[in-house]
Amino acid sequence: MNSDFTIEFNEYMPLKELVFTTLKKAILKGELQPGDRLMELQLAEKMGVSRTPIREAIHKLSKEGLVTLIPRKGAEVAGISKKMLTDVLRVRMNLEKMAFSLAFENISAEQINELSELAKAFEESVESGDILKMTEADENFHFVIYDAADNNKLREILGNLKENMYRYRLEYLRNPEYRALLISEHYAMVESLSEKDLEKGLQTVEKHIANQEKAVVQKLKEEEETKKSNE
Repeated sequence: MNSDFTIEFNEYMPLKELVFTTLKKAILKGELQPGDRLMELQLAEKMGVSRTPIREAIHKLSKEGLVTLIPRKGAEVAGISKKMLTDVLRVRMNLEKMAFSLAFENISAEQINELSELAKAFEESVESGDILKMTEADENFHFVIYDAADNNKLREILGNLKENMYRYRLEYLRNPEYRALLISEHYAMVESLSEKDLEKGLQTVEKHIANQEKAVVQKLKEEEETKKSNE
């Protein structure tokens, strides 16, 4: 574990929440990799805090499935399981289709123009090769659709799901061959909204999520086969 963890102190947030948020972001962004041990003393020294908020954060992360607690061994970053992936993405697929259907009814010309600009911004982020920029640009695109859906509860649920999705977005975008597909899917969504073609839009949304699931499941399978061959 070579990463340095800097806490961005916030007078309105308790220390234990700051520690939890910092560790969670490190896991989601891949700074802490599956299998990495989480040593309380070492983390406390790196973050400049006591062991108590570290311990509390680790237990909270275990409840979210990001950390595995192993008896007599300690805690380590959990791997991405196929079950966890499919659970999250299948929920997301249905919510995204609902959001798109509602956006189709409510979206303004200004929002369609904004989506078009964000589709271009995502394409430019791909050209930069910066995965974190790509991830942010992809999220920005989808959040305009959520806003256009004009359903606060749905937007809240999708917003909460964003952090669970972050890990999978990163894994998907690490492979350059899928980036062109994402670009075309974004433009297809914008086109379907502009042309008032709901069926085409919903088909694109479904393919958009299904392609991500297929790609990450394939990566997990390859990693498992490599692990077995090395044993």
